[in-house]
Amino acid sequence: MSRKPCVVQTTSLPAALRATLALVSLCLAAAVAHAEEAEKKTVVEAGSTVEIEYTLTLEDGTKVDSNVGGEALRFEQGSGQIIPGLDKELIGMKLGEAKRVKVTPDEAYGQVDPAAFTEVQVSELPEDAREPGTMLVGRDDQGRTQRLRVHKIEGDTATLDFNHPLAGRTLIFDVKILGVQ
Repeated sequence: MSRKPCVVQTTSLPAALRATLALVSLCLAAAVAHAEEAEKKTVVEAGSTVEIEYTLTLEDGTKVDSNVGGEALRFEQGSGQIIPGLDKELIGMKLGEAKRVKVTPDEAYGQVDPAAFTEVQVSELPEDAREPGTMLVGRDDQGRTQRLRVHKIEGDTATLDFNHPLAGRTLIFDVKILGVQ
């Protein structure tokens, strides 16, 4: 929003009128600077506090998550609070702008790691968790919470999957910028 200054020859005007014109000129310059600063705050950039509305689907159209109609997701741009692929695609978006973002596994939750599967005896699982697809929460040796999924059961052996449930998946986000600070 850059504007050229208006040049008025004031030497032949009375002093009071020159002072008034000078004051008006200062006020206009301040208003333009304020408008330019406000425009900057409506664009997502590194360090911005951003609020978004989103719907997450998979390539096959399966809806995974959405906050539409609920509380906005609030995060600091570039701080690692959201997946890298989405974080990168939001840079430069403006307040009120919406777009569809496709994020590959490498920019989301990574590829499926074969080393993240482990076998246990079915008897070690709670009775109501002895079904493939069941999600469980456990603790590792350091006491950190871990999510895992029962991948398969064969006889007395259960294979558990410690990969993120969306590992190996391309994610589609329909995103709208609701706030930028």
